[in-house]
Amino acid sequence: MKRVGIRDVAELAGVSISTVSNALNRPGRVSEELAQRVREASDRLGYVPLQAAQQLRVGRSALLGMTVINITNPFFADLVAGAEEVASDAGLRILVGNANDDIAKELEYLELFDRVQVEGVLVSPFGPIEPWQQRVRDRRMPVVLVDAVDDDAVLPSVSLDDVAGGRLAAEHLIDIGCRRLAFVGARQEVRQVRERLAGAQLAVDAHPGISLEPIWTTSATTGRGLAFADELADRRPDDRPDGVVSSNDHLAMGLVHGLTARGIRVPQDIAVVGYDDIEFAAIATVPLTSVRQPAREMGRAAAELLISRIAGTEAPDLANVVYQPELVVRASTS
Repeated sequence: MKRVGIRDVAELAGVSISTVSNALNRPGRVSEELAQRVREASDRLGYVPLQAAQQLRVGRSALLGMTVINITNPFFADLVAGAEEVASDAGLRILVGNANDDIAKELEYLELFDRVQVEGVLVSPFGPIEPWQQRVRDRRMPVVLVDAVDDDAVLPSVSLDDVAGGRLAAEHLIDIGCRRLAFVGARQEVRQVRERLAGAQLAVDAHPGISLEPIWTTSATTGRGLAFADELADRRPDDRPDGVVSSNDHLAMGLVHGLTARGIRVPQDIAVVGYDDIEFAAIATVPLTSVRQPAREMGRAAAELLISRIAGTEAPDLANVVYQPELVVRASTS
């Protein structure tokens, strides 16, 4: 069952999230009438604030930091939204840094978070974590990785099994009769993308006679998907893949649009599977089959884990949370 959060209380009481936070944590800042509405909504829903949040020391910055790979991808926007829900619940605010596919920018944000003395940091890393991992340890800054894992098992994390996700996508294409698969991915240095390819390769290796062509692009945008569609359309029909696994939905939707514009039918000629299952996937001209990540839930779980670490109440068995992907089948493969 979904945990009742501060957003649910605000909706029932007909007030803002900040009003709920003030009514519960700083009642002197709101009128008695508003405070009563919030209390009644909380009681009705059975809302219980995070215990760890109550144990945070007074006089700190009341800020968390969070970096994401690229905020223009709705997946990362949903990660932030989930984390913000929990942070608001704890009376905290989140400073969000958009790395925009740039390792240097990611490091700049981490330095900034240290200078403003945030309580802790959520990091969805673009590149390797080694360049900043030791500094984080030296400064004893609480950190939780989001959509990533620490191979050294030092930093806690909330992630998705991307190998399983890539395998799900490729197995689905094989099950519907595809024999020449391609994997199109942006930014090979991103670990999650490499793991999705590894999963697709596992599926192909388990089926003799099936091929997989990895194709790397410069960016994970719909525009690059359109360009990729032109590249495929210019090939001879027998040299084209009949099934494509895309490393994200933006690429996949651009690919589908470009293929249909060039007279190549989706899924009859080329079936396409995306990744992330963003909101637009279901309402595209050809609704997109996609591997779903529970982004908002992952963001919430990561923020709860970080707040527990800050408060010193982290449960050891919850230090690394791994979600399982789900395949959502739509018209781009069916």
